[in-house]
Amino acid sequence: MATSDSTPPLPVTAPLAPKKENMTPVGSKIAELNESRTELLSRIQGLKQDLQNWRSKLDTQVKIYRDELTELKKTLNVEVEQLRTEFQELRTTLHQQQEDVTASLRNLGLQDVSEGAKEAEDPKIEGKDEQVHTSPLKENGKEVES
Repeated sequence: MATSDSTPPLPVTAPLAPKKENMTPVGSKIAELNESRTELLSRIQGLKQDLQNWRSKLDTQVKIYRDELTELKKTLNVEVEQLRTEFQELRTTLHQQQEDVTASLRNLGLQDVSEGAKEAEDPKIEGKDEQVHTSPLKENGKEVES
């Protein structure tokens, strides 16, 4: 039994040696991963800052465009109102001119009637009226024979 007690613990130390060898690459891997993690966090932080700057610039641009659109809208509304006023004035002027022309035509019509009465008294003018009455009458643009 003494022989069994004198067995050296070599098999126990042999597995410990490979673990130490594996620990060194794992340690370097952990260091690499930590370094990589730090770089990634740094990049993420930079990207977050870029995003915040981009949003700020975008908000500024939106505000500028919104202000410009508001000004353009005000200007457009003023111009539309001016055009409405001008068109209303034109409409009023044209209506007044139409009334004036209608009144002038009525006056001329009354003058023609009164001149027609004077012409009826003058025999030379009566002959002209008879010639006009003897010509064929037109209906719908066609001559009608009597």
